[in-house]
Amino acid sequence: MGNRGMEELIPLVNKLQDAFSSIGQSCHLDLPQIAVVGGQSAGKSSVLENFVGRDFLPRGSGIVTRRPLILQLIFSKTEYAEFLHCKSKKFTDFDEVRQEIEAETDRVTGTNKGISPVPINLRVYSPHVLNLTLIDLPGITKVPVGDQPQDIEYQIKEMILQFISRESSLILAVTPANMDLANSDALKMAKEVDPQGLRTIGVITKLDLMDEGTDARDVLENKLLPLRRGYIGVVNRSQKDIDGKKDIRAALAAERKFFLSHPAYRHMADRMGTPHLQKVLNQQLTNHIRETLPALRSKLQSQLLSLEKEVEEYKNFRPDDPTRKTKALLQMVQQFGVDFEKRIEGSGDQVDTLELSGGARINRIFHERFPFELVKMEFDEKDLRREISYAIKNIHGVRTGLFTPDLAFEAIVKKQVVKLKEPCLKCVDLVIQELINTVRQCTCKLGSYPRLREETERIVTTHIREREGKTKDQILLLIDIELSYINTNHEDFIGFANAQQRNTQANKKRAIPNQVIRRGWLTINNISIMKGGSKEYWFVLTAESLSWYKDEEEKEKKYMLPLDNLKIRDVEKGFMSNKHVFAIFNTEQRNVYKDLRQIELACDSQEDVDSWKASFLRAGVYPEKDQTENEDGAQENTFSMDPQLERQVETIRNLVDSYVGIINKSIRDLMPKTIMHLMINNTKDFIHSELLAYLYSSADQSSLMEESADQAQRRDEMLRMYHALKEALSIIGDISTSTVSTPVPPPVDDTWLQASGGHSPPPQRRPHSAILPPGRPPAVRGPTPGPPLIPIPAGGPSFAAPPIPSRPGPQNIFAANNDPFAAPPQIPSRPARIPPGIPPGVPSRRPPAAPNRPTIIRPAEPSLLD
Repeated sequence: MGNRGMEELIPLVNKLQDAFSSIGQSCHLDLPQIAVVGGQSAGKSSVLENFVGRDFLPRGSGIVTRRPLILQLIFSKTEYAEFLHCKSKKFTDFDEVRQEIEAETDRVTGTNKGISPVPINLRVYSPHVLNLTLIDLPGITKVPVGDQPQDIEYQIKEMILQFISRESSLILAVTPANMDLANSDALKMAKEVDPQGLRTIGVITKLDLMDEGTDARDVLENKLLPLRRGYIGVVNRSQKDIDGKKDIRAALAAERKFFLSHPAYRHMADRMGTPHLQKVLNQQLTNHIRETLPALRSKLQSQLLSLEKEVEEYKNFRPDDPTRKTKALLQMVQQFGVDFEKRIEGSGDQVDTLELSGGARINRIFHERFPFELVKMEFDEKDLRREISYAIKNIHGVRTGLFTPDLAFEAIVKKQVVKLKEPCLKCVDLVIQELINTVRQCTCKLGSYPRLREETERIVTTHIREREGKTKDQILLLIDIELSYINTNHEDFIGFANAQQRNTQANKKRAIPNQVIRRGWLTINNISIMKGGSKEYWFVLTAESLSWYKDEEEKEKKYMLPLDNLKIRDVEKGFMSNKHVFAIFNTEQRNVYKDLRQIELACDSQEDVDSWKASFLRAGVYPEKDQTENEDGAQENTFSMDPQLERQVETIRNLVDSYVGIINKSIRDLMPKTIMHLMINNTKDFIHSELLAYLYSSADQSSLMEESADQAQRRDEMLRMYHALKEALSIIGDISTSTVSTPVPPPVDDTWLQASGGHSPPPQRRPHSAILPPGRPPAVRGPTPGPPLIPIPAGGPSFAAPPIPSRPGPQNIFAANNDPFAAPPQIPSRPARIPPGIPPGVPSRRPPAAPNRPTIIRPAEPSLLD
């Protein structure tokens, strides 16, 4: 291969690719495309071939490249080529590649000089190339020949612009030295898409074919028509050399000899020739790679940081080392204990912000669910009064009692206290469920060792179940203790004297009147569709009222409902609804809101419903009791008591209410303490002090610490990824230090292009000459040598030419060639103007209207790379 610079870059890029492949990612270097633009037979294909270092493109006179060739170079250990249109065939002989390009071109465009914008896609796999895309484009031509359409110039320009407009493409503007540079359509098109000249390199070919006595020194020294990146001269092989199979290395030696021996170029021979062009292009590739390195480095560093924590866990563990196993077992059991305690006691670090967990949920059971359960089983007034009257009558027996019996009070109180057992045991069950869930969450970190996780869960859960029995026994004992002695001397007990005078309503305790108990969103669920349907409001519950607003700003109040005589009842969830509902109604059968006897309030979860119910309890709104009265009970309700019995019932009713309130208060206080002591704290102590011993007795250490296959694979992948990331970062560091970026050349005076192009917005700065000399005779084949500071050089008339519409009358047919950029059309819709001096028989070059424009053959093939 002839491109040594590319071969030096290959190892660097391969290192990067390998480093990224090892971490399972692709390294998107996105190296720039290199496109050659120039007139017909300017030597574009030869320049491209020299860059690759292979002889495989069609050659000849006239228009040879008639379809764009998209050449993808792909690094591979073996060398071969394949075409998109015949993927199954691999070409190892590059002469066959040339023949296939010619055959494929003829298949679509015919054999009579036709062109097509449908590209030929060729992939060359080689160990001597970078992953690059090179584009060989048809030469710019002006006069249609053969089967070419009348607007051939417009079509070729559109085709070229499609490829060179991309910001990621480097443009090689190829101009033959035996043509006036001012007529270079390649330079003009490059300027249109790259006005700053950052990605345009001028290439001068055929320096060996200039007329004797002329040279391109001023052009190559960037004096005549300066470009930001300057010009590079190359000498390609002649058709005779190609036909004689002269290889590229011999051609490069001949080119070197030419520049060293030519008096006009020997002083800049080191900046001329194909090797220097390769060096410049390779430096552009190096610059591009270096520009992408910071982004790649930051991406890798962020990945490395995210892995650090996980890798830290694996660093201290070796599967076969018993010491490591023991240490890991101790660390994991200790960490399990710490996690369990943090979840129960609460912690500032690693706070779960998505849901309540552990201790917070148990706290909710203690102070919301349990009080609510106690109130829910609160006695019904009618039932209670009936029971008291039966108790008084049964105690008196056949006698008529004059005094209120103590035994009736004790019997009713004991019956109410026994009812406390059910909510208390239910509270224990709820706490146990939360504890087991917490254990399960804490053992997630032991997932690396399935047997250890399973045993830990089993041992701790078994212990919790053991403590469940003891806790329930203790709670039943508490209730039995309350039953064993009715303390009527309790300081909060009202006593017989006060019970007779006490008014039940006056005893109803309420919170501070204006205290806000709760705020939150609720949906009123039972508003008919005709009146707007279900709608969400912002509710504010105080000790005296329930208000709802349009939104949480609480500016637009919709309604305020007093809490007097309100109660709560459960409502079944609707068939199509996923919300949980409860209702508020008035016990006196009045409308609660507008014409509604009850308002149904909906929440997203049952937990929200329970929480709202607990809040209503604090405000004095109690749940409705289940009506299980039978017909006999209904008949009994009609029974009317004598006034003395009514007074006795009222007295005992007040006493029972006072004493049950004392018991409830005591139980609400003792229940959390009992559960905490006998179950939660005991479980924490068990995990810290005894769990390890139970684990050792349940199985041997090696079986406990046996990794799961998935975990072993994950650990290996994690460590491999970690080391691969470090390696990739070190490779990026090596590339940064072993390569050098070349700064962008400073801007040059490019007004020569702006003045003649007529398409750039900036005004022309070069003053027009008052007197226009006649056109240069056609015999002159190159720029006239001379000092670069002459205001109007030999090609000067072209710079001062007015725009096409006002160009003066007939000139000879060659005069158009002196006009560098006026001849080709600037805009697709602008017709090209030809001087009237065209000989008869030559077809007009004015493009017809777009709908009637002749089209070229466009086969139904993909025009983009696969």
